[in-house]
Amino acid sequence: MVKHQPLQVYERQLCLSCITGIYGCRWKRYQRSHDDTTKWELLWSLILLLTFCGLLVWSYFWLEARNDYNEFNWFLYNRSGEWSDGTVPILATTAAGLTYITFLMVLAVCHVALGQQLNLHWLHKIGVTAALLTTIVGVISVNQTWGREWDVLPVSLQATGPFLHVGALAAITALSWIVAGQVARAEKTLFQVVVMLLYLSLLLGLYVAPLYITSPCIMEPTDLKPRPSVIGHQGAPTLAPENTLWSFQRALQMNVTGFEADVAISVDGVPFLMRDQTLQRTTDVHKVFPDRQTEDASLFNWTDVQQLNAGQWFLKNDPFWTVHTLTPHERSLIANQSVCSLEQLLKLASYHNSSVVFRLRRPPVDHPCHHSWINHTLQTVLKSGVPQGLVMWTPSEDRGQVRRQAPGLIQTSLVKQSPETLRENEIRGLLLRYNQANTKEIRDFTQRNVSLTLYTVNQPWLYSLLWCSGVSAVASEAPQVLRKVPYPIWLLKPDQYCLMWVSADVLSFAVVIGIFIFQKYRSSGMHSYNPEQIMLSAAAVRRSSPDLSVMKEKLIFSEVGNGVGGPEEMYTDDYDYYSHRGVRR
Repeated sequence: MVKHQPLQVYERQLCLSCITGIYGCRWKRYQRSHDDTTKWELLWSLILLLTFCGLLVWSYFWLEARNDYNEFNWFLYNRSGEWSDGTVPILATTAAGLTYITFLMVLAVCHVALGQQLNLHWLHKIGVTAALLTTIVGVISVNQTWGREWDVLPVSLQATGPFLHVGALAAITALSWIVAGQVARAEKTLFQVVVMLLYLSLLLGLYVAPLYITSPCIMEPTDLKPRPSVIGHQGAPTLAPENTLWSFQRALQMNVTGFEADVAISVDGVPFLMRDQTLQRTTDVHKVFPDRQTEDASLFNWTDVQQLNAGQWFLKNDPFWTVHTLTPHERSLIANQSVCSLEQLLKLASYHNSSVVFRLRRPPVDHPCHHSWINHTLQTVLKSGVPQGLVMWTPSEDRGQVRRQAPGLIQTSLVKQSPETLRENEIRGLLLRYNQANTKEIRDFTQRNVSLTLYTVNQPWLYSLLWCSGVSAVASEAPQVLRKVPYPIWLLKPDQYCLMWVSADVLSFAVVIGIFIFQKYRSSGMHSYNPEQIMLSAAAVRRSSPDLSVMKEKLIFSEVGNGVGGPEEMYTDDYDYYSHRGVRR
């Protein structure tokens, strides 16, 4: 019996088995392949890449939209009639989907780096499809119900753009190792040219991207304006029930310089603070007046409104997840809060020399004060004794009459207008959402002595961005957060930023060139292997490189494919490896 030496001794490759097994359920060596990926699998790889990019943008959107979570929940409440934190399921599913798709992307990149054929398992294909469809449905839903929130993306990029650019440049530079390896080992010139053009185009785009990145925080520190004043939007609603006296007192403890509120008028002509159209969300009207809980808030008289509790809902719903931070004394105070009148707010502001800005909601047509609503509110302001210079008057109706009776009021517009139009109408203030004024407009309003207040600003990054823009005041639901921002989060001189991105580009270019040269040198001589050149001795097997092992493995399976027999047959002692004939005993 003739003994023959085995062609190759295969070592256990646990890492490779896990990669191909998790990605495509190819746990065995003979199930893996170094052949080119099929067009069908390339299509699925493209779908996986698109899903990853979509989920990345979707996650970034919700990360930056944190500033407006309360606004989103309020929109949901107006549609459903029930209060709940709708961001929780969205954030949970988004985090799970992004983690799963990112994991698959890492496995796919590992397949490419190791030269393995991409073959996504059908279960993963279902998961990728579900993630893609869920993201698309989410985008459509947000576009229909909360379309204006998309403006947070260009606004936030002014704060994160320089750092996202550096991160993206580092990732693409690291990707050059895989790209260079694929190009160096490729046999088709067309493939090499296409891959190189795509990669270099992406790299060049990142190199010049800073030319299009603008941020107000790229400025000389000497040009930085004073810290914007913080106005308590409905008081401090993250710490106490909105539009209650305790909420405004908590805001004062957070060093706010003014208050902002929404005002309705009762049947007997008393202006009171209420954001919603009804009393359902923020009072116990369902207990006190169960038959009237869906009525308009302005159809109640002031005596009835005073009977309602305006604090227990806060302890029950915990809308900002802050109830656990309250002391027993604070909980007791909150549990006994009632609806606050405009006069009470004005007296509090007068005592602390704080400004007041409020939106006035006109009552329904059948309301007794439908035509006299402006006069009732103005008389309340005048009777409260608050200095007129502390009140920002926003209703646009009958401004001439209001100006004659109370010339000291700061006439404020809720509609964006040019500085010239504001001057013609003798309007000295603007109250706008933060996405309604860009940096150039903010500086233009400031130079024209227009008092600009932007709402609602709850996150430090947005507050820092508006500070660099030169805004004079912001309205916030979280003054306790902005209180901890004594200086913009980041501020770069133009020369410093230019040096930063030029250095990053030069370093990236040097690293990419070095990697391509190294991969070319590493792969030289590997393209001319053929069966006659492969050493079959045991010593040669032990000293062989990974690329040589791959060529030997392909040789085995090419022989099997030519009808020689299965791998098990080739390893028996009765097979002649040189003549392809079995040896009889």
